[in-house]
Amino acid sequence: MKLENKIAVITGGNKGIGRGIVEVFIKYGAKIIVLDYDSEVTTMNNENILAYKVDIRDTLAIENSIKDAISKFGKINILVNNAGVCELETFENMSDEILKHHVDINIGGVWNVTKVVIPYLQKESESTIVNLSSVTGPMVADPGEVAYAMTKSAVLGFTKGLAADLAHKGIRVNAIMPGYVKTPLVERMAEISNKENPKSVIDGIASAIPLKRLANPEEIGELAAFLASKESSYITGQGIVIDGGSTLPETMTMGV
Repeated sequence: MKLENKIAVITGGNKGIGRGIVEVFIKYGAKIIVLDYDSEVTTMNNENILAYKVDIRDTLAIENSIKDAISKFGKINILVNNAGVCELETFENMSDEILKHHVDINIGGVWNVTKVVIPYLQKESESTIVNLSSVTGPMVADPGEVAYAMTKSAVLGFTKGLAADLAHKGIRVNAIMPGYVKTPLVERMAEISNKENPKSVIDGIASAIPLKRLANPEEIGELAAFLASKESSYITGQGIVIDGGSTLPETMTMGV
């Protein structure tokens, strides 16, 4: 129960990686404040979860939801900036609207939620922030991911800068850098890549990963829980890769 008596804000917590993080945090004793754009998010509400339909581009909506959650849970110890988008498009065909969508959510949304939550984190001891970056951008990229790669690289830079700013206040800030995870987002990207046979896309991804599979959302949740707990008390400003070894191979053909 390493997160017992902790209150965590998790963005994008209704599905995918965010849902995996929520479930793992609950397992370790935390209570959760979920901010998600999905209209179904409010079905998550129970004694351990306060769920709010929020567009993280809207600072006022974030503020109102957090104030309401504070009135019920009383504090915030952990922030997990998980919400993000990825739309496949080449640089040549990238519209201003698609670019803005990535920047406003993947960068602006992380900034907005962090700005609102930090004053509450400062009131507690040993507070933590976990940002979801990616191996895409800082380390690798596939065709059509230029906007996503750019914004996820920015999240890693934000993590390091914020960690430096907040270290003297005892707030640790780290980033998780996942490879491909079995989520509705990745499944949708597979359908865009190959409408006739999206499964072949997922199988192709898995075949190129040394562990021969995509991650499960709960595996990302376990790393998030570690970074949010005392177990990682001397780690800050880091990007932790969790990719099944996908960034490990130098080539796909060389070797014995």
